[in-house]
Amino acid sequence: MTSTSDNSEVVSAETNFEGKSEIAEFFEGCNVLVTGGSGFVGKLLVEKLLRSCNVNKLYLIIRGKKGKSVEQRYKEHFEDKLYDRLKEEKPNFAGKVVMIEGGLDDTGLVISPENREMLKNSHVVFHGAATVRFDDKLRFAVNINVKGTKEILIFAREMPNLKAIVHIGTAYSQCINKFIDEVFYESPLNSEKLLTLVDILDDEALEYVTPKIIGDWPNTYAFTKTVAEDAVLRYGSGLPVCIVRPSIMIATEKEPVQGWINNLYGPTGVLVGAGIGLLRTLHCYPEKIGDMIPADYVINNIIAAAWYCGTTNNLMPKRALPIGTADNYNDEENDVRPLIYNSVSSVQNPICWGYFMKLTEDYGKLAPPSTALWYYFFTLNSNLFMHNLYVFVLHLFPAFVIDTILRLIGRKPMLLTAYKKIHKFSSVISYFCTQQWKFRNNNVMRLWNRLNPLDRKIFYFNVSEYKWEIYCQTSFFGIRTFLMNDPISNVDFSVRRYKILKFVHYTVIAVLYLLMFWLLWTLYSILVN
Repeated sequence: MTSTSDNSEVVSAETNFEGKSEIAEFFEGCNVLVTGGSGFVGKLLVEKLLRSCNVNKLYLIIRGKKGKSVEQRYKEHFEDKLYDRLKEEKPNFAGKVVMIEGGLDDTGLVISPENREMLKNSHVVFHGAATVRFDDKLRFAVNINVKGTKEILIFAREMPNLKAIVHIGTAYSQCINKFIDEVFYESPLNSEKLLTLVDILDDEALEYVTPKIIGDWPNTYAFTKTVAEDAVLRYGSGLPVCIVRPSIMIATEKEPVQGWINNLYGPTGVLVGAGIGLLRTLHCYPEKIGDMIPADYVINNIIAAAWYCGTTNNLMPKRALPIGTADNYNDEENDVRPLIYNSVSSVQNPICWGYFMKLTEDYGKLAPPSTALWYYFFTLNSNLFMHNLYVFVLHLFPAFVIDTILRLIGRKPMLLTAYKKIHKFSSVISYFCTQQWKFRNNNVMRLWNRLNPLDRKIFYFNVSEYKWEIYCQTSFFGIRTFLMNDPISNVDFSVRRYKILKFVHYTVIAVLYLLMFWLLWTLYSILVN
């Protein structure tokens, strides 16, 4: 394994190290299609491909927006600070990017005939388009996550120069299993049957039977992502395809900028909610391992997987079944399956939820957010009763009081509505914070071992090397900078303001204790007399 010092600075493919980047050579002159390019993973993938691989064209399928042209969407997309390093190192990258208006919906892949012809020239496909909201209606989640995957694989058969397809899944697609290997599991429902079921049922009937359909899966997202793997198995037959399953992706460690994040999913939302003083309790077992992984490690794993898929016989059997007869897929006759990579941290570099939160809390108090509404007061409650009690005492009751005051002074109440959203979010993440999974990532480690020394520097994904103590500091300042738009230059102001919030916080607690003592004393006096 490469030491941490080897990765102190991620280098580009033009460095003077001995040897060549096999991965960069694989992508040299390729046309690359990325679905989901405007999402968190998609943006990082686009940036890395343009900066480290000399691709010919990079096709991005983007959804149209009313009143905005493709040119305006292009400008918005690349205005992100994420692309600053790319603009500096590869100022002429714009000529390689082709934005195509279209998307995946209930009718399939929606693009113009002209663009479809152009996309047939693709050599590599990264399929990352998905709905990642856990509470989506089943029909919507199925059409995007399952039907979208099927449509991309069918379309890929029209690409004469295709080298590799990477389907980006999730490590929690198999969350009903406590041990998750890098293999295909039996699908809870045949992908084709699920698509037929969604087509024949109306919205009311489908919503009624959704709990029975998803069964033990906690939400429509995890359920449809596991059925999407069944679609890969059935419709990827004869194609050079592989699957990368990331666990919970968090802010980047190094690339292209430290701590970059653009969403509030998972632990990031918890850190922000607790940091601004709104979230004060979470149902979580502090001793459980939280499988989180910096996003740049996942991106490098995805790109390396495409290289290996495209340069080996990583193929499903050539005797592909005709579309529509996938139900007859015979595991014994077709025993060669695509490689699956569990891109996780817990195997080599585990961290428990309690320690992760403690590290971030320590850094948060040194440089508190200037937008904090209250002093940090957050607890991981393993006991569900105590968690619910905290919710009532520390969330709902104060929110009711403040909203009542706002109504009385003619202002719009907002806290109870905010807490409704917060509680919905926290109930989702609690599922992952109160359970423990064991993963296997042998394929990821084998892939790492196949990389030459230069590729290990350019496409670094060895999770055993980074230190959580250092990463949590990077992550906190990244969240503060990129999500909360709170520059480090505000630290002195925010520290002074936070001292005031601390004083107010403990004053309120002291007053409440005195009031409680007074009420108990009064009650005692009444009973005695």
